[in-house]
Amino acid sequence: MMTPAVDTANRTTYPDTAPYFFEPLWYAIYANANHEKRVAQQLGQRSIEHLLPLYESVRRWKDRRVRLQMPLFPGYVFVRFALRDRLQVLQIPGVVRLVSFAGQPAPLREEDVHALQSCLSHGSQVEPHPYLQAGRRARVRSGPLQGLEGIVLRRKNRTRFIISIDLIMRSMAVEIETDALELAG
Repeated sequence: MMTPAVDTANRTTYPDTAPYFFEPLWYAIYANANHEKRVAQQLGQRSIEHLLPLYESVRRWKDRRVRLQMPLFPGYVFVRFALRDRLQVLQIPGVVRLVSFAGQPAPLREEDVHALQSCLSHGSQVEPHPYLQAGRRARVRSGPLQGLEGIVLRRKNRTRFIISIDLIMRSMAVEIETDALELAG
């Protein structure tokens, strides 16, 4: 009989036979406020696969304008690891905890991570957007974001494609041509 692994910090028991215990999956971690970049740097130094989506923001000061790279989802960094290796991640300065439900770390859907990576790797202009669950659903039928599903919003002759990450209840917006979309059924 196998003995279960115990996470003493959260007093949670994970059965050793659970497939997610040994299989690397994507998880969201909470990071201390304004420490996301530092956490991502530490993960990189430890050769742990991670994703910190950034967007460009222009800030004005009295005498100048500055372009800053800001976290798309403040307070979150996405990390791919097997749960048995979670201490490597949790011991990094600035990491608060894993996003969990009912005391169990909740993995991200692969589709959500793929959508993030697609938007970022194709140089799409992304920005944070208030979380949306309801709206006119559509699928991208052509272009670099082909196959992604989200919600369509029209504002001032512009079409915005909203992609939501349900696990962390955050969304991002990408501007897209209307003819690249088809309504999802």
